[in-house]
Amino acid sequence: MRVLFASTNGSGHFHPLVPLIDACTARGDEVLVVAPPRLEASLAAREQPYRIGGQPKDDEVMPVMTRIQALPPDDAAALMVGEVFGRLGVAAMLPAMEEACREWRPDLVLHEAFEFASVVAAERQGIPHARVAVSAARFTGSTDGLLRPVLDPYGPRIAERLRESPYLTRLPASLDPSPYAVTHRYHETPEPGVLPDWWGGSEEPLVYLSLGTVAGALPTATGLYRAALEALSGLPVRVLLTAGHGTDVSGLGPIPPNVRVEAWVPQADVLHHASLVVCHGGSGTTFGALAAGVPLVCVPLFADQPTNARLVTESGAGLAVTPTGGPADDAPELGTDDVSRIRSAAELVLKEPSYRARAECLADEVRATAMCGELIDALDPRS
Repeated sequence: MRVLFASTNGSGHFHPLVPLIDACTARGDEVLVVAPPRLEASLAAREQPYRIGGQPKDDEVMPVMTRIQALPPDDAAALMVGEVFGRLGVAAMLPAMEEACREWRPDLVLHEAFEFASVVAAERQGIPHARVAVSAARFTGSTDGLLRPVLDPYGPRIAERLRESPYLTRLPASLDPSPYAVTHRYHETPEPGVLPDWWGGSEEPLVYLSLGTVAGALPTATGLYRAALEALSGLPVRVLLTAGHGTDVSGLGPIPPNVRVEAWVPQADVLHHASLVVCHGGSGTTFGALAAGVPLVCVPLFADQPTNARLVTESGAGLAVTPTGGPADDAPELGTDDVSRIRSAAELVLKEPSYRARAECLADEVRATAMCGELIDALDPRS
């Protein structure tokens, strides 16, 4: 089978495709990945063939992003999906997607949930397509209504056909019920590596602190991390902070002896040992923690993060601390009260065993879903 994978910018959008790409490769399928220029370094490091498409120009995107930063979370998410991923993203990526579908002739197109140019190209060529969840279905479904004016000018019923296509998600049904008639749930099986002993043999609980690749690249990321470290200071824990390659760690100030700061560590390695994850509620970190049975304290900032934080609290697998510090320089920051609230939430989740127990129940539910290879078998249009 020939499978075309399509992604927008950002590792958080590309990474959900990776286990499916690997499953197809293991099956002996032919794989082609089509993505914007900013993913080229990630694609070049892999073995699968890829093509680079276009991306919106900065002078088109920046005015929209400025508007997004000034809006409430729900309105900002709607503008991001409708304008950046929708109108601008489709126009930029469509030529490369159409060329790949027309010349390479895939049997199946798998696209991350907010990459829509491949849907247009697949519909025009009569190729089956399915979308791979990046966020919770609650969030994705809430943005579907924005897509008809974006997609239907490219052809009749394209937005409707997107909604009718198979929806592939790593989230268990009890956590994230799906509004989509054809929903396939699956799980990946990462092999955790050895986590270095950066704490001199200490056996205190390990807290994993991360703001992901997007929030971690904000101008205020250093301040956000500093506030989170202050919240965890004094607790009897080990802390691993992954700051990303774009954060100036020199601005974090003195690092407590129980804290290790790294640019990046494989998430599976950390979660295998962690007792708690403190994060921004980004989908990759949040759902990875739950799949590993690790409870969370979420500090949601924007986009789908408030939705993810609500799912965590509603499930009983953690707590959410909504920042009250307010915007500064058009980016979120944490106030003094937030620091004490994060500390209290972390103490409670570490102390109360019900949070860990609920996270482990969700992990068991995840492991009961199909494996990636089984999912690809089910999607093969030739069978």
